[in-house]
Amino acid sequence: MTTELSIINLIFDASLLVQLVMLLLLGLSVLSWVIIRAKWIMVRDAKVAADYFERRFWSGVDLAELYAKIASKKNRVAGLEAIFESGFREFAHLRKNPGIDPVITVEGAQRTMRVALNREVDELENHLSFLATVGSISPYIGLFGTVWGIMNSFLALGAVQHASIGSVAPGIAEALIATAMGLFAAIPAVIAYNRYSNDIERLINRYDMFSEEFSTLLQRQAHVS
Repeated sequence: MTTELSIINLIFDASLLVQLVMLLLLGLSVLSWVIIRAKWIMVRDAKVAADYFERRFWSGVDLAELYAKIASKKNRVAGLEAIFESGFREFAHLRKNPGIDPVITVEGAQRTMRVALNREVDELENHLSFLATVGSISPYIGLFGTVWGIMNSFLALGAVQHASIGSVAPGIAEALIATAMGLFAAIPAVIAYNRYSNDIERLINRYDMFSEEFSTLLQRQAHVS
């Protein structure tokens, strides 16, 4: 309990600039954890939704019936459902035109699916750059606070006739807290960024593979009639 109180006292006794650095690092850390939790929920839900949709899609269900169910949803569709819905909608729309080349029909559906895929990628990767930025700059921000605090400690030491380690230890200790806070903000952000980047890349590969497989099915349907 004494150690906790002394750390708090060191923070409140620090210079204004060091306190501002600590406050900035605390804000970055809080925002990082908010994004980390939001991304965890998003990636988890995207994986579950992709598994569920793929089971339905490859179960032999009629594609027109599946499209009707997805299109009738009131909430915004996402993931594989969004890619499928956009591609099949464009495919069905182009097939209504008499005498249209089947190749053009499939290419139109593919372009629409690429747009939907890019939209999903943007949604998944949103705020990831913030985690990367926090992981990169937080240690340097903390180091800046540390350097400034140590510099003030030695400046104060020069004004004292009888210098001792006890006179500079508090200033150095409060300065080092800034470095510790920088690492505290950076380490979770880096770990989360690497983890979610890998998960999102695997999801994007699944989306891309589905688009290719679905395009093959559409090509077969386009040449049936």
